[in-house]
Amino acid sequence: MLRITKSEIENMEAVIATGGKQYRVAPGQVIKVERLGKPKGSSVEFDQVLLVNQDGQVTVEPKALSSARVTGEVLSERKGGKVIVVKFKRRKNYRRHRGHRQTLTAVRITKIEV
Repeated sequence: MLRITKSEIENMEAVIATGGKQYRVAPGQVIKVERLGKPKGSSVEFDQVLLVNQDGQVTVEPKALSSARVTGEVLSERKGGKVIVVKFKRRKNYRRHRGHRQTLTAVRITKIEV
């Protein structure tokens, strides 16, 4: 079991990019990202780090962030909420209803390295 102190959680955060979206993360936080296809309990590494804030010192320079890594643990894989798509053209008797549920992976952030 990984122990994370409260001071580490408050003093370290990062912005990562995965699945075409950006997430602001801190150690111990649980985020839902687009499906990663990894089994439950496995380790996942996000190497596309856009920003790191460590004790108020912000790093955004690409050269410094090229070695930055955010690691996490896969908790579960579930479907998200339903999104309903409705297409309608008036006076043409054209109506289409379609639903979509995106598969999401829940990840607990364990470590941020610079």
